[in-house]
Amino acid sequence: MTVEKQTDSAPGQKAGRRAYFMILIFAVLAIGLFAWHPADLYLWIKALHIIAVISWMAGMFYLPRLFVYHIDAEPGSQQSETFKVMEQRLLRYIITPAMILTWIFGLYLAWSVYDFQGGWLHAKIGLVVILSGVHGHFASAVRAFARDENKHSARYWRMMNEAPTLLMIAIVILVVVKPFA
Repeated sequence: MTVEKQTDSAPGQKAGRRAYFMILIFAVLAIGLFAWHPADLYLWIKALHIIAVISWMAGMFYLPRLFVYHIDAEPGSQQSETFKVMEQRLLRYIITPAMILTWIFGLYLAWSVYDFQGGWLHAKIGLVVILSGVHGHFASAVRAFARDENKHSARYWRMMNEAPTLLMIAIVILVVVKPFA
């Protein structure tokens, strides 16, 4: 019996195919909903938006924790190489597609339900733009770690781990409470 290591390319290619297949299913479901246009399309799009947000946030919470642990690994070691693979797969197959779907469904809801009106909605979109910037910062960190060029401490990444949490709390409050309606 041959054991495939997570740093081998074969498991990564299989994981990539599975991830793209799931994204394809998600996209077909969304396109099917728009074509079918059920009376409760809003609820379907809202559900898909929430699923995408949960996936995006799960990855955004986990990635900086991987960075904290990666810092302790000796560059070039098996452990460091494993962290590189984990970070790249998490970003490529989960976080980035989930962010894109979050934006697509969120903008559709903002347009179709709220006609882009409301101070709370503008504030929410602003915070999601900032969260997308944090996503970009994490993506550049994944590339830096891949080159063994991380310039930040474990303490920095622990603090950065809180950024998505604080943004998420503010966004949820804006959506539920709508303080600037």
